[in-house]
Amino acid sequence: MKKLIIKASFLVLSLTVAVGCKKDIDDKFNNPENVLDPNLPGLFTGMLNNDRVAAKYWNMRTFLSQMPGVYAQTTYIANGNTVYQQSDSYSQQYWDDFYSPGGNGSGPLALYRAMERKFNSLSTTDQAAQRVILQAAKVVLIEQAAKMVDLWGDIPYSEAGGLTTNDLIKNPKYDEQKALYTGFIADLASAGTYFKTATSTVVFAKADILLKGDLNKWTRYANSLRLRLLMRISKTDEATAKTAVLQMLGDQTNFPLVDGGNVGTYNPSVSDILLQPLTNSSSDLHDAFFEGGWYATDYMLNTVLLPANDPRIPVLYDKFGRVKKVAGKDQFVQNPTYKAMPVTFTTAQQESSFADYAVLDSGTFVFNQKLPGILITASEVNLLKAEAFERWGSTADAKTAYDIALRQSVAFYYHLNNINQGAYVKETFPSATTIDNWVNASNATYTDASTDKLTKIYTQKWVHFGVLQATEAWSEYRRTGIPVLTFPTNGKQAGYETPPTRLIYPAKEKTLNSTNYQAVVGKDTRKTKIFWMP
Repeated sequence: MKKLIIKASFLVLSLTVAVGCKKDIDDKFNNPENVLDPNLPGLFTGMLNNDRVAAKYWNMRTFLSQMPGVYAQTTYIANGNTVYQQSDSYSQQYWDDFYSPGGNGSGPLALYRAMERKFNSLSTTDQAAQRVILQAAKVVLIEQAAKMVDLWGDIPYSEAGGLTTNDLIKNPKYDEQKALYTGFIADLASAGTYFKTATSTVVFAKADILLKGDLNKWTRYANSLRLRLLMRISKTDEATAKTAVLQMLGDQTNFPLVDGGNVGTYNPSVSDILLQPLTNSSSDLHDAFFEGGWYATDYMLNTVLLPANDPRIPVLYDKFGRVKKVAGKDQFVQNPTYKAMPVTFTTAQQESSFADYAVLDSGTFVFNQKLPGILITASEVNLLKAEAFERWGSTADAKTAYDIALRQSVAFYYHLNNINQGAYVKETFPSATTIDNWVNASNATYTDASTDKLTKIYTQKWVHFGVLQATEAWSEYRRTGIPVLTFPTNGKQAGYETPPTRLIYPAKEKTLNSTNYQAVVGKDTRKTKIFWMP
């Protein structure tokens, strides 16, 4: 860890940051690489231009599809004997990419510390003009830092990047995870309040490659992220969560959310918080899926979607098929129906039978060069609202939010399918009757006892997160225990028969920050619960 902090700390002097690594950003800002005068707009753009947020090969191939996606079953499991064993090298890279720039992430913590230092050196007038940039950067940092807590628990945070901030070389302590979440939630409340009365600037809008300086969206994003974190802690600190959440939901004027205007047929590109690919991006995820796993997942397709005749199926999956002899010629013959390989298949069965089962949709996922990085969507927010209403308010209000969330999830995934620019079929949006039947007359319909309704909320959120938001899917699965998934255990390496409940700290971190690691070594097991797990 010390090595990482020193590397991050020299950012102010050398500014070898993501802004300097990505040429398409360089030309947009005044002196982003000036070694003597790093500027807030350039650093902010560098924070946003994060390949751990964007839909990029490395994050999908080495992290999402190998760890959280497997542990949440939103990614198909290649049923080897080490499938539940964490990759230390890949998790080390993810860890490093939070603390320092130059890898596959932007190093958001390092860049934010550099921004703090620069901001503190400005005149009072310049601080007033650029405070909006620093506030937005704090929201960006919190979103990524909360994920680090969700993955590992206690993390170095308050003292990390010390040299960047105050020229102090120091190995950072581990901050306690619940205290970090408490701080994140409070900071998001302050940010949401700030953005409501702040004024955007041309400089901020130019630097803001996420929301183009739109303070209404920044307000909604801060509030919605706060809602997510409050509901995340609600199983272990219900009193705190309930009070704050009901205040938010009861006062949408002061606490607007990313909810798509509570309209099912909303426009995700307008309402959701999505990191769009840069204009010169030619990246897609096909290699990540081909090398990792692009097969449909058993429980999601066979147990949840097919019995409900879910209208998202055509944009989530392709039926796939085999090349067969037809009239003496080789011809690709599509499978007659959508179905997923059983999760219990052995590796040999998977390798021999995969063509008989569905795969991820080519237009929506595999070859979609316009696929955005997803930070938060209206469907997730309305499912959070539905849970809060069902637990602490009116079940009628919960049903309203739930029904809207289902319709918004359909709109979201058809939107992703239709923005692809390749030679792939763009599916026709389902009819109102089709969607109505699914929402009102299927096993997804909001009926039965309260516990059944909550199960439907949790299940639909898990489906909506899917392969692209696997980290959030794993967090919610650990928080709720829903859906009830079966994980093959036969033939697995001893000690790794089931998925973990957290990631182990990377080996390099234990070595380089060994003194501070001793304070958390007792928690560093793969079965230790994150504080928000019941």
